[in-house]
Amino acid sequence: MDFFNTILTPFTWVVSWIMWAFHQAFTWLGMDPANGWTWTLSIIGLVLVIRAALIPVFVKQIKAQRGMQALQPDLRKLQQKYKGKTDQLSRQAMTQEQMALYKKHGTNPFSACLPMLIQMPFFFALFNVLNNTAKASQGGQGIGALSAADVAQFDASTILGAPLSASLLHGGANTPGTSQVAVIVLSIIMILAMIASQFITQKQIMAKNMSEEALQSPFMKQQQMMLYILPLVFGIGGINFPIGVLIYWTTTNLWTMAQQFFVIRRMPTPGSPAARQLAERRAKKGLPMVPLLGERKSEEEVLPAPAAPKGQRQQPQRKNRKRK
Repeated sequence: MDFFNTILTPFTWVVSWIMWAFHQAFTWLGMDPANGWTWTLSIIGLVLVIRAALIPVFVKQIKAQRGMQALQPDLRKLQQKYKGKTDQLSRQAMTQEQMALYKKHGTNPFSACLPMLIQMPFFFALFNVLNNTAKASQGGQGIGALSAADVAQFDASTILGAPLSASLLHGGANTPGTSQVAVIVLSIIMILAMIASQFITQKQIMAKNMSEEALQSPFMKQQQMMLYILPLVFGIGGINFPIGVLIYWTTTNLWTMAQQFFVIRRMPTPGSPAARQLAERRAKKGLPMVPLLGERKSEEEVLPAPAAPKGQRQQPQRKNRKRK
């Protein structure tokens, strides 16, 4: 556990510093520094900073996902080619050809998880900060960029009678003015909001932003399983999450939902229902259809114009002269 905390130390400093900076800004604007809503807004500010920083990664994720969908026909041909061959040489050859396909299309199967993987250390760092506030407050210690006074203030702050460091499983009986009913009700509401926002985000991608070919792929079957498994995992784990972490994760899910809505409406997957709707909207306005992100160029666009043979000079066009 000490090794894990050592790895999280730089992320803990980043997370705590961003929270401290937002807390100072809201205090400067006139909000009560000891109020739980000031700290809640600081956590939301932390989400906005992290997700804004991840926008370039999100764009790469979209391109990689489009690449995965584009290579599905080639991937099926490859699987059919090596069907029934279980010897080591065949499996090695299949793996090499598969990696060559990924390289050709500029994608890989783990690209869809990249933003979540990058965000997880910050998530665990925030969990570490909120989970240790009570212990650090009692010992008069600071956490990362938060001083001992900041930690004590954060530990004593509540929203609707529930401390931000309390969880459904552990409650918050050590914090003065705490209502156990408030902790239970607020935790359940935040867990349900977290699960619902995550489910709706994934569902709208599958319903509107995938082509019929992609829906029939083996990769899509895995996505359908994850649609139900991930919310269930986070729902079960949510009983142990402090309310501040639930606020963080629900806010980041809402950001993802809005981000996906924009992408589905403005940059849909080629061949998807959203792409057809975009074409219809542009047609009604009399606008031409623009190339979509990740769309394959047609053969006419790919083939270059024939070049004139070497050594042959193109004759200039002369205007028709008027006969005398």
